[in-house]
Amino acid sequence: MKAVLALVVLAVAASAMPFGDFLMRYNKAYNYDELAYRQSIYQQTLMEIESINRQNLSWTAGVNEWADLTWEEFSGRFLMAPQTCSATVGNHVMSGMDLNIGPNEDTFDWRDKGKVTAVKNQGSCGSCWAFSTIGAVESALSIKSGQAPATYSEQQLVDCAQGFKNMGCRGGLPSQAFQYILWQGGIATSQAYPYTGRDGKCRYNASMPSAKIREEFNITQGNENELIDAIRTKGPVSVAYQVSGDFRSYKSGVYDSTQCRKGPMDVNHAVLATGTGATDKPYYIIKNSWGTSFGIQGYFWMVRGKNMCGVATCASYPTA
Repeated sequence: MKAVLALVVLAVAASAMPFGDFLMRYNKAYNYDELAYRQSIYQQTLMEIESINRQNLSWTAGVNEWADLTWEEFSGRFLMAPQTCSATVGNHVMSGMDLNIGPNEDTFDWRDKGKVTAVKNQGSCGSCWAFSTIGAVESALSIKSGQAPATYSEQQLVDCAQGFKNMGCRGGLPSQAFQYILWQGGIATSQAYPYTGRDGKCRYNASMPSAKIREEFNITQGNENELIDAIRTKGPVSVAYQVSGDFRSYKSGVYDSTQCRKGPMDVNHAVLATGTGATDKPYYIIKNSWGTSFGIQGYFWMVRGKNMCGVATCASYPTA
């Protein structure tokens, strides 16, 4: 059995990126003892990627910079502890526009309107909730002003928003972060309060260049019509969902999985829905905070109509 497994591993590795090339591409270096361990994890990841792609799903998996990490290592570094979602009592008011969810719909993406900042990288800190929040704030302010979006401070939320049930690098929720910004009366620019990727003492003061939001709105738990309406009529929407094991190797296509859960206590990652589109399946266009090496230059497409992984379970947005 071990011999058969070894042959399978070698066959998969031969058809994918060699481990040495992987190390060079992602600038990784290990001592001699750890090198063999990391290579064994990498080979196992290649097998998992091959298994996903053999199924002819609506999405494909591929090697990224985390292919030499175990799931426990990956989730500990980049995901937050499962949160109890507070954005479940909806107050979004439907616009009445035709949602046109069919397969022939046109793509709608706030990036095309110049209202979304570049993809950022949260690093090894479970601060995705802060990046999701700030992404929505940046877009809301840009939509109101008519100007190109400026960048604002994720680190302020990491350091200062604990009084609103957020936990810095251990997790939080955009709905709670919006409430902090409303209470504080401002969010500093990223230049005034730069990102460090670790928990720190709150340094915000009112003299820092900053901006304000006016209100915060929640999508009714699981209501995708509200989510679509909000994206198209208000701006990019912060969404929280559950990342399961197969998602970390997402490369392209419409993600649709049977592995993840969708309950309000299951969400472990927060991102920003910037638009909608359709191929054979309708999807959300979503901005991640793992840098541009992930997925489609830092973005991914999530299937619509199934509340996939809880994408509409814990969604909220600000107005400026």
